[in-house]
Amino acid sequence: MSVLPKQNRKASARGQIDIEGVRDGVLMLPGNQYRAVLNVTPVNFELKSEDEQDAIIDTYESFLNSVGCPLQILVRTREIDMDKYLDELEANKEHETEAIYKTQLENYGEFIRGLITTNKILTRHFYVVVPYTSNGKIDFAGVQEQLNLKVDIVRKGLARLGMSSRSLTDLEILDLFYSFYSPEQAKVQPFSRQALELLHTEYIQKEVANA
Repeated sequence: MSVLPKQNRKASARGQIDIEGVRDGVLMLPGNQYRAVLNVTPVNFELKSEDEQDAIIDTYESFLNSVGCPLQILVRTREIDMDKYLDELEANKEHETEAIYKTQLENYGEFIRGLITTNKILTRHFYVVVPYTSNGKIDFAGVQEQLNLKVDIVRKGLARLGMSSRSLTDLEILDLFYSFYSPEQAKVQPFSRQALELLHTEYIQKEVANA
């Protein structure tokens, strides 16, 4: 049984998402548009002193002026499904032989269940999307080289702000799209690495090779 939609479903989804492919960490869009996506570790601005905040603002202004291209800043908040965590907690409790630790696990499990009854457990990720537009006469290696130059400038600027960053892989970019277009399913049934690799091999790399 195929884990992927049928051809007509695939065409419809591709039209909605409007991407041409993902290759070597580069998101390819129609019209010779390309994107690199950086996962950024933020700084807690509110906990900084006034002088530190002023320094960050000045550095951020200099960073924006030095980039030379528009950037997209994306904040992605996702709800975490706690059922799997609670199941693992219950399994650990069943295998625990020390009564005191077993009681602690039980109390902790009850605390988590009470917590998620009235609160959603959220995780927040920060991304910076770096663009590049090709004139159509440059091959993919050239596109990748130019985009990497832009990414290097952005990463160095973020580092001056005290933020570490890394480029998303092909699979991580696909998973990000999956979380946007199927948020509820992504919460309870996240993409396995095997499914992502199958999707990448069958639907992305082949289409790029045939382009």
